[in-house]
Amino acid sequence: MTAQTASVAAEAAAILGRLGVAPALYTGGSLISRSPVTGEETGRLPVATPNDAEAAILRAEAAFKAWRLVPAPRRGELVRLLGEELRATKADLGRLVSIEAGKSVSEGLGEVQEMIDICDFAVGLSRQLYGLTIATERPGHRMMETWHPLGVVGVITAFNFPVAVWAWNAALALICGDAVIWKPSEKTPLTALATQAILARAVARFGAAPEGLAQLLVGAGDIGAALVDSPKVALISATGSTRMGRIVGPKVAARFGRSILELGGNNAGIVCPSADLDMALRAIAFGAMGTAGQRCTTMRRLFVHDSVAEALVPRLKKAWETVSIGNPLSSQALVGPLVDKHAFDAMQAALQAAQALGGKVTGGERVSGIAGDAAYYVRPALVEMPAQVGPVLEETFAPILYVMTYRDFDAVIEAHNAVGAGLSSSIFTTDLREMEVFLSAAGSDCGISNVNIGTSGAEIGGAFGGEKETGGGRESGSDAWKGYMRRATNTINYSRELPLAQGVVFDI
Repeated sequence: MTAQTASVAAEAAAILGRLGVAPALYTGGSLISRSPVTGEETGRLPVATPNDAEAAILRAEAAFKAWRLVPAPRRGELVRLLGEELRATKADLGRLVSIEAGKSVSEGLGEVQEMIDICDFAVGLSRQLYGLTIATERPGHRMMETWHPLGVVGVITAFNFPVAVWAWNAALALICGDAVIWKPSEKTPLTALATQAILARAVARFGAAPEGLAQLLVGAGDIGAALVDSPKVALISATGSTRMGRIVGPKVAARFGRSILELGGNNAGIVCPSADLDMALRAIAFGAMGTAGQRCTTMRRLFVHDSVAEALVPRLKKAWETVSIGNPLSSQALVGPLVDKHAFDAMQAALQAAQALGGKVTGGERVSGIAGDAAYYVRPALVEMPAQVGPVLEETFAPILYVMTYRDFDAVIEAHNAVGAGLSSSIFTTDLREMEVFLSAAGSDCGISNVNIGTSGAEIGGAFGGEKETGGGRESGSDAWKGYMRRATNTINYSRELPLAQGVVFDI
């Protein structure tokens, strides 16, 4: 083991120790945790069994029955304390995210900040779980809607945002009165252990949370399946591939459960003739290369108007050829590693397919000299394509940007929408008409549509999610809290009569 590798493993263990994670939780088990920074082992975790999952579900069900009776503002106090604990441990948890997911230091810290932000949002929301008063046609009556806690929420997360997505769900679920069971990605279990330990600090300070309110199950697909199949789990929030969503969605629907699916994103940008090209260059570069192309909101397709292609595309190619690539823990490099060999192989296969269809590839090669053979650093690839065909129509979870030119605005909107996923999108223009069309019902068909910023990233205040093969789910801000509650319509008769709706007469 090299000194660099030893320092990564040792640093991860030291962080876990400071956060209160017992060594028995990440040593001696069968699930091997590896850092993409070096490719080396950082832990061996014991894994849960389907029987463990069933027991956890029963504990969560009991916890829910108690937690739903706690006033929502009081439930918000627990989330407020979680936010405080996350602030106190931001540096450590952010560093662990970088170690385990391969993110830059700033991106690791940014992910923890997202957790803090959703806690702040949820605390305020705990006093705003409003229902409507509804006009009724019957005199002497009042009609209203009320919102009630839903039940047990199963949260299945992906490696690329190993802790933030749990927080998006858990913070809202907890203030809504639900219990939470978390199944993290097998690729990032250490950050889950750390987060659970931080949550335990908040629970201890809160002092009155029922046992089993927020649990963690580390394991493989059989654990996710146990949550998906259980009728006692009212809601499954699952983040991952469209392939995974095609399995999870029908299974949950078959038992009449609810699902929030956050799946693939083949996101595109459009550069119009009036675009500010300096701004567009920076936004496109981060959107396509940030997190080594491993965000669900990564920009993967770019349509550039003929009139500005000669001015923009060479500048993009230069940025791709010169962007800094390196160890995110020990350098200021903008691009870190791919998560594993599988991601590298998928990237190479997509580039070969694009070349076979006439694509001109800049970059895409493996970069050596950063870490050992078990780590996969690559130069981001920019591929000039003659048409939107082959791999351009599919999401490859790697830093590949397919660039195409266009002439007609209506036609490029059609091309933009002609893929299965519908998560994030952006347009670069200073033309008011183009902007408004893009944001209209005839424009982008994505859940996120941006103007003069890239596709990557989102703020807590806006509901996050997409349409079509992205799954239709919404997490985080806006009114996404309604997904974690059930609605009841209430009619109260305070008169001495019994008028029926629609003037129906039924006298006995």
